[in-house]
Amino acid sequence: MTRVAAIDCGTNSIRLLVADIDPATGEVTDLDRRMTIVRLGQGVDRTGRLAPEALERTFAACREYAAVIKEYGAERLRFVATSASRDAGNRDDFVRGVLDILAVEPEVITGDQEAEFSFTGATKELPGAEEYLVVDIGGGSTEFVVGTAHARAARSVDIGCVRLTERHVRSDPPSPEEVAAIRADIEAALDVAEATVPLREADTLVGLAGSVTTVAAIALGLEAYDSAAIHRSRISYDQVAEVTARLLGSTHDERSAIPVMHPGRVDVIVSGALVLLAVMDRVGAREVVVSEHDILDGIALSLV
Repeated sequence: MTRVAAIDCGTNSIRLLVADIDPATGEVTDLDRRMTIVRLGQGVDRTGRLAPEALERTFAACREYAAVIKEYGAERLRFVATSASRDAGNRDDFVRGVLDILAVEPEVITGDQEAEFSFTGATKELPGAEEYLVVDIGGGSTEFVVGTAHARAARSVDIGCVRLTERHVRSDPPSPEEVAAIRADIEAALDVAEATVPLREADTLVGLAGSVTTVAAIALGLEAYDSAAIHRSRISYDQVAEVTARLLGSTHDERSAIPVMHPGRVDVIVSGALVLLAVMDRVGAREVVVSEHDILDGIALSLV
């Protein structure tokens, strides 16, 4: 077994996985898996730069993760940064800060690389004969990947839940005009994705990341967030539509009161749910298979 540590730093959250991996079989045994909402992408869509306070939140999480990695004695570490740091004019400040804390340089990967990692992590445990459409709804971007054992087509588009919320939402709950603007952005991005990725050809839709898992947790009626109950659950189109309608009509306080809602997702979950529902509409999916395994697992597997 090889002990590895993988860090995925996105627009909304930073996550750590420390795991033992069998190089012969690819079997992953989790030792520590954690997530911190840092909102690194705060304002990036508007300013083109990472905000100082967002950088400090991210560096604080990195210091916590460095202690965990040292405690477990991981032999290898890979730090992958995605949408927000791709778009930022001052990303060198981010790179230097991470290097100082973790002694590894963050890899600011392309959207296509992000999609490949997400596909690998999400489908490793699923039957290999089917063709999957993997949709990873992040904070700054959403990745679409179609493939069976390996990805055969991928595209990243800028319709993440943080980006859409910052771009359009000023009311609580969002006004009909704001919702219409979000939906228009999503449909335009789906057109772009579909020019590269055959979205309607897959047998199974697999949904990843916090927006999808939160919608699933609400649909399942969980009283507390339970990864085991959420992972590989199948949520119907009607359930997604019902949860989305509920969120659209809820105030910030009402969303905060939902037992499974992470505080860092309260203000962006509406946009995330709208992306998921629009994807299901576009591809005609009757259900989505929800995966708790995603880009983080793909990064960890890449180390062996």
